[in-house]
Amino acid sequence: MIDLRRLHVLRAVDHYGTVTAAARALHFTPSAASQQIRQLGRELGVALLEPQGRRVRLTPAAQRLLTHADDIQARWELAERDLRADRDEPAGLLRLAGFPVAVTALLAPAAAALGTRHPRLVPKISEAEAAACFDRLFDGDADLAVVEAAPDEPPRDRARFDQRPLLDDPFDLVVAAGHRLAERDEVDLAEAAEEPWIVPSATCTCRTHVLSACGAAGFTPEVAHDSLNWNATFALVAHGLGVALVPRTAQAPANAAVVRLPCAGEPRRKILTVTRPGGRTAPAIAAALDELESLVPALLAG
Repeated sequence: MIDLRRLHVLRAVDHYGTVTAAARALHFTPSAASQQIRQLGRELGVALLEPQGRRVRLTPAAQRLLTHADDIQARWELAERDLRADRDEPAGLLRLAGFPVAVTALLAPAAAALGTRHPRLVPKISEAEAAACFDRLFDGDADLAVVEAAPDEPPRDRARFDQRPLLDDPFDLVVAAGHRLAERDEVDLAEAAEEPWIVPSATCTCRTHVLSACGAAGFTPEVAHDSLNWNATFALVAHGLGVALVPRTAQAPANAAVVRLPCAGEPRRKILTVTRPGGRTAPAIAAALDELESLVPALLAG
């Protein structure tokens, strides 16, 4: 009989990339994690780890086993949901995760509505960037995540996560009130090519979207300032320190002296909902997805 805990250690090494990272996430020592995998290999009669320089990596046999391991995990979660199938009313703890704008524009209002519609449901929100959201889902610390898809990032293992589009989020050019473009109904991004620019910091996923949109319009922006959050961006723009490309889901403070201009060609980013396989059938997650989808039209209307 395979020890499912050891199988989970193997899955963690694949998810996190190294034995050390997996051990840290599982609160093991690296040697203990390696020992768990080696013991699993002895039970199966195959080697699951092999040397790679000063490290170890998963063997081809381990990669084949992982396909079955993910299926086993998915079937186990399906069994849990089946045992709760008679509970049609969403109830219990629902763990939600998302990047900052998703929390502000989507998860917070969705959680409030869920609490009103389903009093026995207890939403809990965690703010996290995409990589951490996937980690939370893998570890079982989140049930549903809302993430921003990065244009230059390869898709996550689709066998391990169920990723589906929630909305295409258009970018608007944001300028200070009184700016030469402020009275326009729409703007070609190239018209702002000579402006000083405020862009997301290098650690922000959205920076790639902004630079790609500018590149598609035929220019590389002159970066005057960078910021970690959109409120800082709006403040810098309002003080006349530059222009910015901001997703429509990022709402400006009510008193911000800025103007949003739709862009010709509508540069956009894709926002996804992510669950573990089969998770969308759970009543609580299904209810949350319905609430999120109901918020989209008003968000895109601006």
